[in-house]
Amino acid sequence: MTSQGPKRSLLVLSWGHPYEEAPFDELIHNVGDWDVTHLLHPEAEDAVASGAARDVDALLFYDMGGYTFADDWVTSRPPSPEFRRAIVERFESGRGAVAMHHALAGWADWPEWHEMLGGRFLYTPGEVRGRKVLDSGYRHDVNYNAKLVADHPVTAGLPSEFTVRDELYLAEIFEEDVEPLVRSDYAFTRDNFYSAALGISGTLYSNEGWDHPPGSNLVAWHKQVGNTPLVYLQFGDAPQTYANPHVRQMIAQALTFTAGENP
Repeated sequence: MTSQGPKRSLLVLSWGHPYEEAPFDELIHNVGDWDVTHLLHPEAEDAVASGAARDVDALLFYDMGGYTFADDWVTSRPPSPEFRRAIVERFESGRGAVAMHHALAGWADWPEWHEMLGGRFLYTPGEVRGRKVLDSGYRHDVNYNAKLVADHPVTAGLPSEFTVRDELYLAEIFEEDVEPLVRSDYAFTRDNFYSAALGISGTLYSNEGWDHPPGSNLVAWHKQVGNTPLVYLQFGDAPQTYANPHVRQMIAQALTFTAGENP
């Protein structure tokens, strides 16, 4: 009788953005046979800086680090030099990662993070790749059709189109630098989204005076960070999305793919 050996290790980073903890915990313990370590910010930043992400087989970012929300506004800071070095060194070593949902907004003051991710969600107007841009848009509980646009290990075995109910972002996506995996049939135009800056200033669900240009309908992609794979999945706002079997399958296959294994 042969031994199966130790389980593969999965490190999950979360917090910085609210979510329903029990359903998310159930999700991360049921997307494969992983030995799961779940770290929350701010402790997660120190743990990664001290080497927690160095040798794990898979790494999942469901965090939004670097923000303080107070007095109807937000301030941001970069991660510690040690955290930045640890993440860069992980990718340089050939070990990949998966990022979900609000990770696209994390570490606003670390531009290299967004180059690795392949895009950025902005809470306030700012500068991206040398050009001035408006704050990004959000829309909760959108019912849409997700359409596969690539034959890829992350999308293997999925139907060519499936329905999702989730929050979507009108954000800065670097389409020219990523491999598209899934697109949404929702219209990513100003009229269909709300301003993030208005939202944090106390005017929720408004786009008054916010003239954001149309954006990308990409909701999942693969990006090479050097020779190392990163997969971003915009899915993941709430328990209804965690429970979607197609979303679960994509997360499971993305973790396996970025761990250097075949699904």
